[in-house]
Formats: sequence, structure tokens, C-alpha cells
Amino acid sequence: MKLPGASEFRKALESETAALLDGVLDAAESRELAVYAVGGPVRDLVLGKQVNDVDLLVEGDDAVALATLAAPPDARVTSHDRFGTVQLRAGAASIDISGVRHETYAHVGALPRVEPGSLVEDLARRDFTVNALALPLSSRALREHSGIVDLADGITDLNGGDLRILHSRSFHDDPTRVLRAARLGPRLGLSLTRGSRTALRDALRDGVFGRVSGDRLRRELVKIFDDARLGLDPSKVFRLLANWHVLGALEPGLDLPRAAVVPLRRLGRAIAAPPWRSGRWRSWVSGLNIWLAPASPALRRRTLQRFSVRGEVARSIGAFSKSSAGWMNALLRARGRGAIDAALAPLSEEELYSLYSLADPKLRRRIARFALEDRMRRVPLKGEDLLAIGLEGPALGRVLNRVRIAYLDGALRDRDEAIALAREIARQRGTSKPKASGRGGRR
Repeated sequence: MKLPGASEFRKALESETAALLDGVLDAAESRELAVYAVGGPVRDLVLGKQVNDVDLLVEGDDAVALATLAAPPDARVTSHDRFGTVQLRAGAASIDISGVRHETYAHVGALPRVEPGSLVEDLARRDFTVNALALPLSSRALREHSGIVDLADGITDLNGGDLRILHSRSFHDDPTRVLRAARLGPRLGLSLTRGSRTALRDALRDGVFGRVSGDRLRRELVKIFDDARLGLDPSKVFRLLANWHVLGALEPGLDLPRAAVVPLRRLGRAIAAPPWRSGRWRSWVSGLNIWLAPASPALRRRTLQRFSVRGEVARSIGAFSKSSAGWMNALLRARGRGAIDAALAPLSEEELYSLYSLADPKLRRRIARFALEDRMRRVPLKGEDLLAIGLEGPALGRVLNRVRIAYLDGALRDRDEAIALAREIARQRGTSKPKASGRGGRR
């Protein structure tokens, strides 16, 4: 089979990203540098999939110097000195650039110590053979390698549907590669090879996750739900991790409850094709809500601590199981769009997506209609209108909520009708106060 080259790589990119890449390659040509696309972007190009990220390797110069030279006027250059990488971003386009590196690990689960290396050493430090691929892009790189550099038979593994680590201690070096395997396998249609599964069992036997920080584990969890935008089913990731006995190694007692499987799959579809327009929201929080809801409160607390989830996020996830039952009951009892709005308005976007993923079709339609239409509607009434008729304090909020319910239910149409209803509610409740007149106190 004919493998793609530099021109096919450029054509696979969005126009903004392609223009940014052209600038990097122009800068590389002026300095006679060898530049390669590396890892996932090359793998996806070979598979004929959309190339979403651009990771570049540069030989013979500092990555920061190249990025700075290539940066257009509106670009931002962000350096990560510890890992020898730099991100070049302009508008919606971004490119990650690194020098060729060699890595060593002080102990199991430690972050790597990065030193300058060669192209061969850089590819050898990768997680899986299918990611140990480099595509020459610049003239110098093309003179040194006419096609894709594949030192570990990664293309053969891609064709065979195999996900293979590069050496038997790979999971010992970086245990989070296990979580990456559970993401990459289902998304790319690859299966962990027998030898790699043996290496995984050896790593679990040696307790490799014990020295991995919660922050690193949480970042891998975030990627599970981020990858749903690329078509990944999160439930398949957790099923693999459960079958590999990884979940219990992360926290004793942790598993994939049967009740969470379908909702996690539904959440993945909602992330990939949102049922309503949302701003920025943390899909991983919705995922943890669903995954941990069937667990005991004690296991939820321990798991959140293990993943270094703290503060208000931890409290909301810990309370979701009980809260969601109340919200679901309120939705079931709701009569009219106003009551549905009152039940769902206090929820965060993360909670709304979690509830949507747990609900039956009828309730999902109610949630989607609320999110698509009703929560954006504004009653023809303002707080100052209620102040003008003598309402204040908590009573003002309660009356405004009643007016909103009536408006969404179609019981009133305009501002005059809204004010009339507010006056009537206030009169019935005896909550309005005489309106102040001038500076002389109240009438």
C-alpha cells in the first residue's frame, strides 16, 4: 500500500493550521533544519482519519527558537521547559513543537527526565508502536528519509489492528499509558496484543499506580471524555479498564457499575453531537457524576480524593447521586414548561448533561427542550417593575419565579399582563409594601 507523504499531510489539515505549518517549514528551510510530523497525527493520516493535532519534531535546533522565528504577528508562543516542548498558537490553529529527546525515569510512575537525543531515541521513547512514526516534512528531513520513519513496525500493527507497547517495561515507566491504551484501542479499532497484556499484568502486580499522582490520573480521565468528540464511547474505555483490573488498582472497590454503562455511552454521543448549544463545560465532571453515582458515598469520596478532585467540584459530584434522584422526580411530576424550567434552572451545565444521559426518552425530550428553548426566554418583566409595586427581598424573587412559570406556560403574553399577575400574587400573599414617596418616608 502507498503511504501518504508531506503533501497529503498538509492537505489533511484545516486551512489555518496548514498556514501555520507553512510558516514553521519556511523558518526551518531558512535554517536547514530537519522537521518531522510525529506520533498521533501521522498515525491518523495513515489510517485515513481526520488529523486534528499537529506535533512536530525538530532536529538540530531549539524548538523555542524555531517557533519564535515562525510565529506570525498575532501568534502566541508557550514554552514548557521541563519537557522541551513549545506550543505555537494563532487564532484557532495550534502546533506543538519539540526537539528530539531522550527520556529516563527516576522511579516507577515518575515524570520523565528529558535530555536532548536523536530521532531514533525519540521514537523509541513513545508509548505504542503505532505512535512511533515520523513523517519528514522539511527538505533536510526528506533528504535523510524519503518516507515515513517506522522503526518499530507500527504500520504493520495498524494494518493488523494491534496496539503494542515498545518494550516490556513500558507500563512500569509510565503507568498512565494503560489509560491511553484503553482510549486508543476503541477509538482506532485496535486491540492490546498478548505480550502487552502480559506486561500490563506484571505492572499491576508490581503496584505501579501507587506512585502516580492524582493530578496525572485526572488528566487522563479528562481525555477520555474529550475524545468522545472524536467518536470514542467512554463506556468502552471503562469496560476495558475494568476487564484489565485497572480500576480496582486505582482505588480498591472501584469498578464499572452496570447502571452506568448506557448513560456513559449516551453522554459520549451527546458530547460528539450536542443536543443543544452549550458554552464551555467540563464533560469529565458529567462523566464522573454518572460513573460514580451508583457507588457508595465512601467509595465516591475515596475515588475523588485519588483523582485529586477537590473543592466545589468534588462536593457536587459527591452529592449528585442523591440530587439527581430529586431532580428526576421533579421532572416526572412537572406539569407544564414552567414547572420544568423551575426544576432544571438551578442545575449546572455538567449536571444537566448528566441528568440527560440518565433519563428516559420522555424526560430527555423535556431536558433538551428546556436547554434549547425555555432557559433562553426572558419574561417581559424586570426586577425594577416589581420594586415599583412595592415588592422587595425574598418575596421579589418568589413572585418573579411565579410570573416566569406562568409566562412559559402561555398564561400571559406581555409586560402589562405580567405586572397584573405580579400584583395579584403579591396581594394574595400580602407581601407588597407601600411605595415610598419622595424623601418623606412611606405613605
